[in-house]
Amino acid sequence: MGFINYILSLGASVMMPIIFLIVGLILGMGLGKSLKSGLSVGVGFVGLSTLTQLLADNLGPAVTRMVKIYGLHLHTLDIGWPAASAVAFGTQVGAIIIPLGLVVNILMLLTKTTKTLNIDLWNYWHFAFIGSIVSIATKSFLWGSFAAIIVFIITMVGADLSQERVARFYGKKLDGISLPHAFCVSFIPLAIVVNWLIDKIPGLNKIDFDAEKLQKRFGILGDPIFLGVIIGILIGVLAKYSLAKTLQLGIILSAVMVLIPRITSLFIEGLAPISKRSQALISRKFEGRSFNIGMTPALVIGHPTTLVVSLVLVPTILFLSIVIPGNEFLPLASLSGLIYIFPMVLPYTNGNVFRTFVTGLLALIIGVLSATSLAHIFTYAVRMVQASLIPAGTPSVASIDFAASPLAWLAYELVAKISIIGPAILVIFTLWLMIYNRRQIQKEEQAAR
Repeated sequence: MGFINYILSLGASVMMPIIFLIVGLILGMGLGKSLKSGLSVGVGFVGLSTLTQLLADNLGPAVTRMVKIYGLHLHTLDIGWPAASAVAFGTQVGAIIIPLGLVVNILMLLTKTTKTLNIDLWNYWHFAFIGSIVSIATKSFLWGSFAAIIVFIITMVGADLSQERVARFYGKKLDGISLPHAFCVSFIPLAIVVNWLIDKIPGLNKIDFDAEKLQKRFGILGDPIFLGVIIGILIGVLAKYSLAKTLQLGIILSAVMVLIPRITSLFIEGLAPISKRSQALISRKFEGRSFNIGMTPALVIGHPTTLVVSLVLVPTILFLSIVIPGNEFLPLASLSGLIYIFPMVLPYTNGNVFRTFVTGLLALIIGVLSATSLAHIFTYAVRMVQASLIPAGTPSVASIDFAASPLAWLAYELVAKISIIGPAILVIFTLWLMIYNRRQIQKEEQAAR
């Protein structure tokens, strides 16, 4: 555990370049190209982390001020995703999640139940999180491992089934790349349902504008650089900031809107050589088979629709959290991470701002209720693993990200609360997904011959 915790403590900006360097060397890219790929990804993580922190540092105080002004106080405190990741990697399940995940991944590749090699090792913490809270609730390492494996398999199949649509929407830069990110995959079914329902509603089904159409319709006001200013000023006004602070917030959000897409291009620059090399080797050694490289959704979070909708949802969900029946969780520390709801939603809404907003709003409503439901075990787990993360006098804590994922909630409820029958349901559903995915892969192979 000590060794694994040390590697993870290096952070994604150091850990992922090392992984890319090793993978590049294994693929025969040579030291120079492998090192450059790894460093490009590392620099991308540093840039993205810096911009996310900039967003959190400036959005956080405005949100906190709104909470005080409008009396938006709830029972469960948001302590952010770092607490969730600390719980995830702070247990026995967390300690073995990377080798366990890689073994399951290899077995799935061999049995043709996936075609994704998931090297996004940093985000294995999502699988570790569900495994950790289940193991703590059941006092069983085996049940925790079972939950982690089930969520891993569901995520891998979700990444496979969505890959073609993801690549078609985001462009050729994602050919041969899938996004096996458990939090993102959670919202694919919701996006499909929302899209289908809106198609059936006269009037609403005519609302059709993405980031490009928004810019054409509203001119410079639809440009991300201006939208950032407008949204920043709106939040500043709601927070009753001074004119100077309101304008500063507008400029900072504008900078985030413009710079995040440019930073994410570094991920593509680093990943492209490895993706091309691996595809070339695979096509030569495994004729008729194709594989995807599983990577972080940070590759695509810079899409203008994602950024616009995420920022508009900040004040919306703050006020809605107070009136949602049964909700006790107010998202605060996690709000800068809302962008991770959308990477796999956009391919299904085709970037439509309205449909993406509706999907995101429903995702957050489900998310705060999920966080409320998991708050008890989340708080207990944090006290066990790292009690210092909980402010003094705070009775209950939770976070957005995987603690607010419907997939995490469902896995926890079925494994930790419904003995035998719950796990059996998960096994049957997961096996069905694997068989269905295998048939899809076999069809693709036959078509390629």
